[in-house]
Order: sequence, then C-alpha cells, then structure tokens
Amino acid sequence: MSHREIAARVIGNIVAASAPAVSPDGTQVAFVVRRIDLAANRYVSQVWLGPTDGSRSPQAVTSGRSDGQPTWSRDGRWLAFTSRRGEKGSEQESHTTLHLMPIGGPGEVRTLTTVPENIGDLSFSPDDSMLAFTTRTQDQRYREKDESWQAPRRIDRFFSRLDDVGWVVDRPNHVYVVRTDGTAPARNLTPGPFQHGGTTWTADGSAVITSAQRHDTWDLDFASDLYRVGLDGTVTALTSQTGLFGMPSVSPDGRLIAFHGNDDPDTVPQNQRIGVLPIEGGEHRFASTALDRTFETTAGPRPVVWESVARLLATAEDRGETHLYRLRTDGTPPERLTDGAITVYGFDAAAGTIVVTAGAVDAAIDLFVLHEGGMRRLTDFAARYAQAVQPLTWERIAVPTTDGTAEIDAWVMRPADFDPAKRYPVLLNVHGGPHTQYGERLFDEAQFQAAAGFVVVMSNPRGSSGREQSWGQAIIGQKHPKVQGSGWGGLDVDDVLAVLDHVLEHHTYCDPTRVGMLGGSYGGFMATWLAGTNSHRFKGVCSERAVNNMLSEEWTSDIGSIFRTEVGPTHLDDPEQYESFSPIRFVRDIQVPMLLLHSENDLRCPISQAEELFMALRLLGKDVTFYRFPGEGHELSRSGSPVHRVQRAEILLDWFTEKLPPTT
Repeated sequence: MSHREIAARVIGNIVAASAPAVSPDGTQVAFVVRRIDLAANRYVSQVWLGPTDGSRSPQAVTSGRSDGQPTWSRDGRWLAFTSRRGEKGSEQESHTTLHLMPIGGPGEVRTLTTVPENIGDLSFSPDDSMLAFTTRTQDQRYREKDESWQAPRRIDRFFSRLDDVGWVVDRPNHVYVVRTDGTAPARNLTPGPFQHGGTTWTADGSAVITSAQRHDTWDLDFASDLYRVGLDGTVTALTSQTGLFGMPSVSPDGRLIAFHGNDDPDTVPQNQRIGVLPIEGGEHRFASTALDRTFETTAGPRPVVWESVARLLATAEDRGETHLYRLRTDGTPPERLTDGAITVYGFDAAAGTIVVTAGAVDAAIDLFVLHEGGMRRLTDFAARYAQAVQPLTWERIAVPTTDGTAEIDAWVMRPADFDPAKRYPVLLNVHGGPHTQYGERLFDEAQFQAAAGFVVVMSNPRGSSGREQSWGQAIIGQKHPKVQGSGWGGLDVDDVLAVLDHVLEHHTYCDPTRVGMLGGSYGGFMATWLAGTNSHRFKGVCSERAVNNMLSEEWTSDIGSIFRTEVGPTHLDDPEQYESFSPIRFVRDIQVPMLLLHSENDLRCPISQAEELFMALRLLGKDVTFYRFPGEGHELSRSGSPVHRVQRAEILLDWFTEKLPPTT
C-alpha cells in the first residue's frame, strides 16, 4: 500500500460522535456525527437522535452537510440545531441558519434566523420563548463589493485577528436572542467592539450570563470577566478584572454561576479550575482545588453541567487520560465517574442520565451512557473504523527524569505487521502547546506513521498538561516574576531525550541508527532545537508550523504580547531572553536533513517563522526541504482540508522513508 493510500485510509475513515445533549426527561440523546468526505474534500456533520436505554440504534434526523449544536428546549418538545444549507458556490454557502425541530409531536422544522457567520453557545430561556446564542457581527465593510472599496481598519488593541478566524476587530462575537415562535428577527444584546463567549440564562429569564473582556486594558492584562446582560441591553459586571473567568453555567435554582478559570491571567500555564460565583456577583470560590489537574482539556472543554444545586460535572486531564468528574460546590474532593485508558470529549446529563462521548488509542469516538456497571455503548463508530483501518494500540511506559525527581509518561506504538526479530526505524513525536498532552485517544498521526512501518514514540515532558500545576510550570522562563522554571529548551529537552534513550535501550526492535523526529507548533520549536543541539541523534527532523525565533514570534503572532506570561519580561525590556528561547540561534550547528511544513495563512506561528529558518539553512548550504500549504491555518493537521491533510501525511511518510532507509 502506498503512503498516499495509507494516509487516505487512516484519515478518510474517521467518524466521530460529539456534542451530546440529553433530553430533559433523560430518555433521549441528541448528538452530532462528523465524518470526512475525501472525494468532495470536506467534512460532513449531521444531528442524530436515539434512546438512552439503547433499545434501538440512534439515527440521523437532519440531512444537511454542516449540522450541529443540538440543544433541547426546557420542556423537551423542541430540538434546536444550527446548519449551513446554502448551495455550494453560492453567496449563502457560508451563512449559518438556526432551526427548531419538533420532537415527538406534530410540526415542521422551523428556521428562526440566518446570519453570515457561525452560531455558537445555544441556550433556551427558562420558559422556552427565546434562544440565546453568539455570532460575529460584521462591520459595514463586509457588504462592500470587494476589498478595493473598503475603508482601512482602525486597530486600537492587540488580538485584532485570530488564527483560523481572521479579522475580529471588525467582526466581534456578540450575544443575540431570538424568539422561538419566529415572530421577530434576532436581536443583538451586546453591540460594540467587545468579544463575548458563552450564554446561560438567569432563573427568571430576564438576563443572559456571558463572559467578555469589556475593560479598556483587556489586551494588556488579559483579564476576562463574567457579565449579566439584560434583555433591555444593560450590561453589569459580576467580576472585576482579577482573573480569567469563562464558560458560565447557572445552577438549577438560579443562585450560583459555575465557570472555568483562575485568578492569575499573568502566569501561563496554569491548571484551569472550576469555580462558583453568586448570581449577583461578589466573591467567588473554586470547587476543584482538591484535584490538581487542569479542567481546560486538550480534548476540548465545555461548560459544566449541573446535576443538582450542589453537584456539577466537568472533565479534567490525568496523565494522558481525560475523565468525567463529579464536583461539589463545597469543594470536597471530586469523584471520578469514568475509568480506563480513554479520553472523554463531551458529556451531558439530565434526570439522572449521564452520557459521554469517548475514544481510545485504537477506538474512534463513540457515544456512551454511564451506569453503575460502567459505560454502555450507544453507537458503533469505533467498530466501523476498526474494520476499515485496523488501528494499532500502544504500550504505555513510565521513564524516570534525568534528575530523578519524577517519571515521564510515554507511549510506544509498534509498526503494523510487527516482527520482533526485525529492527525498525523510529519517529520521535513532540506535541504542541506546550501545555497540552498526548494521551489515550485515536491519533491519526501515530496511526499512519505506524502503518507505514515506523515505531512511534510520544511523551508528555515537563511543560505538558495532565499533571500537577508545577509540572506544567517547570519550563516557565527563568526571569518570570512569579514562577521560575528552566525556560523552553531546558527540562523539556532533558525529558524528551530521556524517553528516547529509554526506548532505544529497552525496546531492542528499535534501530538506533534510524531515528527521526517531528513536531508542530511548540513541537516544531523542539524539532528545530533538537536539530541544532543534538543533530547526531537523528537522520531527519521535521519542524512544522514552528516557533523558530521567539523574538519575531512575539512581534508578529496573532497572540503576540502574550508570550511574556510564560517567558517573564517583555520582548522590549529583555530581547536577549527571547533570543535564548529561539532555536534558530543554533542554525549553524544543524547537521541533519530538515523538512519544514507550514501553512501560508497561519497566524499563530506566522509562516515567516519557517521562512527565517529556510533562508538561514539554504544560505548555509544545509539539506532543507520546505512545503507551504495554501489557504490553511495553524490547525492544518487537525482540521485543514481533508485533501491537504492526506497530502501532508504522504509528504511526511515519503520523506522519512527516504531519510531512514534500511541498512544494508
């Protein structure tokens, strides 16, 4: 099988369940099924519905190409969902529609509104008479013929555009409400320049709680607050620029607001916590402090779900796994509700029924209902994927740190058709972030690398998430005013190399003369760093969407100015500190062939990061190959066009096969 065929099989067969929503009586669950259509080069998503007792298989209840966000009315009679239903190539193709579907009774699907941007954060008012949602409000400029007619943008603050989103300074995310009877157009409650996220209603239905950065210095201090937005448009702050507070959820009795956040926006990374705040504002407290793990998960956080006035559900990471926890508002230690080597992606609960979407290293994401005996499967996407792809599992290992203070979580995936008598080439992977984690989930990168005959090695070195906060903060800059660490390129490098050395010593089927290394974003930083400091260990290194020059990254990234929360001083006050974080300073010492992959529309790590490295390597006469992906952003490998994802995988596999050939 060719590398293109391997990539197409691994990527093209991915089907996943997401966004579960349990009906108010607990008997039904709506969710989204997303698949890849390689032939059409697009993603297709539909809303499905099924009984939570498993008495019959769930079925698709929408037929659009991009349907999502199922949300139940409080009385269970209606299911709201979003869609994009314009004809391909038409002006309306990118427009989003909001619909109501009758459940268990007469009626037709009703369209409530159409907007030019995505819709998010759906929530019904307590009496079901209104739906709140968020969407971007476009400036007049977007109604001009083309850019040649548009007035120049005025930029007053940082973060004026975001990767994979584009300009936001003239497209702020606002809170809207629309009547569910369709008798009035949607109404913007938060006009103006400020961004908003999340909607949850007060018990009396008079206001929506949301999060926003509405103070003048939000782009300098990074604080985010919770606000009460009345239906009359009045906006009242419930917190006072002292932390990062988001994803609000009002308790069943209307007395408390639960949220994700922390009290120190100036220090990154941190383990995000679950907090509670009185509905009228005031002092908050954290309900999750007994568990020193982050509730901002790599798999994607969602607002907490209230089981009762004192119990909440939320997901947190734990050493490569992600589980569902039950928390209590009094801060007693959380109770873990799921178990095993899995990743829980989504969850919901109502009337005593709890559902999750979850997957594993060799299992696509399925829908499950929790019961006393464990998890009962409601869908069979993992079985379908296994039949089409035969995904591989891996071995989990614990590797001592070189300083003897802890152990590093790591994973080794053996190649397809493994023969213990043979020796195989090795690919060392480093994740992005750095405060994210590899873990127990289906990872297409590992699957196609192993299917092509490579041993795949991954780990969560210091700086990763999924552990105690001190683990994540171990590589904060040496000059940070609050927490001091080794800086990037310190303990993290020690840990990655310790894992590699351990694997090569203890897994004799690994060929130590044929080792490659690859990583993206922060992992790309690590790739360039290792190429410049440890060239002798590798036969090829791929640096993808990398940070190669931290100084220019801070000047040009869409989140530029925020790196000081991790480095310490600003790049104006101490440019030398940023240069010390920059692997391009080792470019003259790179003696290993390098593959550079970068998206041309990447705003997080602008393509100039790759251009700087390519120019330096080429001028120095080094072995370098550079691929640029048009029309893609930072998330190419995860959510870029399916065709580009397959092409990228083929490039990687072809290049490493060439650089790590069998010895003769």
